[in-house]
Amino acid sequence: MESLLQSLPPNLSFSPSPPRTRARPSPSAHNSIPISAARTPTLLVVAANTTTKNEDDYHSTLKYLNSRGRFPRKSLGQHYMLSSSINEQLVGVANVKEGDVVLEIGPGTGSLTNVLVNAGASVLAIEKDPHMAALVRERFVNINSVKVLQEDFTKCHIRSHLFSFLGCKTSLDGASQYAKVVSNIPFNISTDVVKLLLPMGEIFSEVVLLLQEETALRLVDSSLRRSEYRPINIFINFYSDPEYKFKVPRTNFFPQPNVDAAVVIFRLKKAADYPPVSSIKSFFSMVNSAFNGKRKMLRRSLQHICTSIEIEAALENAGLVVTSRPEELTLDDFVRLHNSISKV
Repeated sequence: MESLLQSLPPNLSFSPSPPRTRARPSPSAHNSIPISAARTPTLLVVAANTTTKNEDDYHSTLKYLNSRGRFPRKSLGQHYMLSSSINEQLVGVANVKEGDVVLEIGPGTGSLTNVLVNAGASVLAIEKDPHMAALVRERFVNINSVKVLQEDFTKCHIRSHLFSFLGCKTSLDGASQYAKVVSNIPFNISTDVVKLLLPMGEIFSEVVLLLQEETALRLVDSSLRRSEYRPINIFINFYSDPEYKFKVPRTNFFPQPNVDAAVVIFRLKKAADYPPVSSIKSFFSMVNSAFNGKRKMLRRSLQHICTSIEIEAALENAGLVVTSRPEELTLDDFVRLHNSISKV
């Protein structure tokens, strides 16, 4: 306990709670998913018939971690959320309501899971850390709407897990139900998670993530002619409509990170609403090639696709100047250029 308390900011204090006569759900933790070697997944199904209204704070978080001999692991990017109000705002952004199915990545010890359950959602939580997975299972042993999958999200077959989980979750009129993603993920795997989730518009309607603030701003801003403009911006806008929601100061985490966080919502597009390209695979191959030589003109960086003269003709057909560079093109510009090159 002493080692945990020494990591608290000077303005925070901790007073142990008196002994209790019966177990209560344990408190919060920030989500965490390491990128590591895949392990055999273990599906933990917890079932019963009650919910919990207990709020999480730094007192309960530290007490619970200490009782299990756990300490946040820097290698896993573990920073535990100390504010229930932030979790409630996160759930509010996703407009989670009774009967919703929610994927949570890296539940930690379940602070966000608790808010999701209290909002009436059924939660599929994926946690790599076996200790944290066990803590969530124990915390929600009396909740019948939580499943915990002990697996690395970046390596699991999420489509098959979600289709199975959604199989028995249909609306009253029999129509298929879309799930939502609400997660507080480690900052170091943000891009990997975004790349995995956004093309899943046939499963998810919204993806709400708590990210490093700098990353959140970079992913949402698609302004041209800036150094941070990358293929990921084209990718995000191809598959979704992103929106920055609010900032989360670093003081809300334990241990406190060196940067602030922010919440972003990605409203996923369905396949019918994707930009009209002849091949999504070849489209992103072209976009990536264009940015490999970011300061080069496209007529040079795309020479492996066709000749410079043909690239210039395609640029003109797309309504672009022949000296165009990748940071000068919007998503729609790239779509027109790709379709024009495809006709060469």
